[in-house]
Amino acid sequence: MGEDQITDVLIIGGGINGVGVARDAVGRGLSVTLCEQGDLGSATSSASTKLFHGGLRYLEHYAFRLVRKALIEREVLLVNMPHISRPMRFVLPHAKGMRPAWLLRLGLFMYDHLGGRKLLPGTRVLDLRRDPAGQPLKAGFARAFEYSDGWVDDARLVVLNARDAADRGAHILTRTRFIGAERVNGVWQTQLQDVGSGQVTEVKAHILINAGGPWVNKVVETLKGVLPPDPVRLVRGSHIVVRRLFDHDRAYFFQLEDGRIIFAIPYEDDFTIIGTTDADYQGDAADVDCTPQEVAYLCQSASQYFVKPITPDDVVWTYSGVRPLDDTLEGDASSASRDYHIKVGDIDGKAPLLSIYGGKITTYRKLAEQVVAELAAYTELSGLPWTDHTPLPGGDFAFDGRPELVARLQAEYPFLTPRDTRRMVAAYGTLAWKILDGAKALGNLGVDFGAGLFEVEVTWLMTQEWAQTAEDIIWRRTKCGLRMDAKQVARLAEWLEENQK
Repeated sequence: MGEDQITDVLIIGGGINGVGVARDAVGRGLSVTLCEQGDLGSATSSASTKLFHGGLRYLEHYAFRLVRKALIEREVLLVNMPHISRPMRFVLPHAKGMRPAWLLRLGLFMYDHLGGRKLLPGTRVLDLRRDPAGQPLKAGFARAFEYSDGWVDDARLVVLNARDAADRGAHILTRTRFIGAERVNGVWQTQLQDVGSGQVTEVKAHILINAGGPWVNKVVETLKGVLPPDPVRLVRGSHIVVRRLFDHDRAYFFQLEDGRIIFAIPYEDDFTIIGTTDADYQGDAADVDCTPQEVAYLCQSASQYFVKPITPDDVVWTYSGVRPLDDTLEGDASSASRDYHIKVGDIDGKAPLLSIYGGKITTYRKLAEQVVAELAAYTELSGLPWTDHTPLPGGDFAFDGRPELVARLQAEYPFLTPRDTRRMVAAYGTLAWKILDGAKALGNLGVDFGAGLFEVEVTWLMTQEWAQTAEDIIWRRTKCGLRMDAKQVARLAEWLEENQK
């Protein structure tokens, strides 16, 4: 971008909200620049429970509008990204002394019908004494309710939105920190700093969108001449990953004695995710970790249901993120609203600032659509909303077509293991063929870093998906870190350093 050029929109923050807005806006004819201080999706957006869901428990807080919006959106997203998402059935055991069966039935009836469900099957009652879902559970649980929601690879969701935005003309700047800005003659004069070199660049923009997530108010504080930020409540959500706890492909929804709930979700073939916690958080969101107390809490909570006790020694990985929630309501962290709101301010109808507060991953696309609709007052948009019927890169195949795609890739690349074939399709969909590029044998894939990760894939992640470090690759673009040892990770890091000089 030349010194005299002015971008229509500058977006601060490369989490799911920021990249979602970038994709929608550039697809409506606007010039877009996005800056992210770290890696794409490296904070809250890669630390979710990895679900597209309406939020069954939000019905208890009368959040009917949010649940309906999320339920409708759930099926839109599952259709447009069939590689990185999939339908999932959830088993909710009825536990004596907690929510009564009639209340669960009522909630699930509403859950089935609020969102106009079309693709996903409805609720059914299970006899846990006969159904395989009862085998890993303690004998005291005789009945359960099974309902539908969706699973999603959250970090890849972020990257693929950014990739599609870039393919349509957006400038995606990672490892680029927003320093500050002020309005000058109806235009935002902003300063961006390259985190590696320290070099500062000035970028002019007609519109500034603050998608800073946990840092949303810190961004506002760097701006000159704007109103004070809205109150934000930071809530830490932590998860643990253990070896696979059960043989079927359904997830569990567990009620706890303290009124909270946790999930136990199949993960990466050989593992189970357990989470999440909800705890108010003070401090820098960049320093958040799953605490020993949270590990113990999740282990103890899951052990109330599973026959085999789970201990901290069983944990193979933990992750934690900070959610920025609306701080205008009272209540504990688990009851704080997951809905979003958008604060808009300008001067004489020029140089608007739009700050995004809150939100959940399931409604990111609707949030982006609403943000772009707000821009209509300040700039000309081309065309109508479009992201509801446009697949993400690699997702151009049928909603239920993943097994067929896996079979075709395995037939054409028989030297891949079945697990690696499934992983490639689940991560890249139809783009897997571009990555493999007609290879005839394993030797054509380059350096073998372990866990099915080869040089051709790493090169793709560097050149097409903004990956720079081993962490970017093994914990966000892929989850190969679950199966790699320290020596393999060090070799990957060394290779990356040598090939980025």
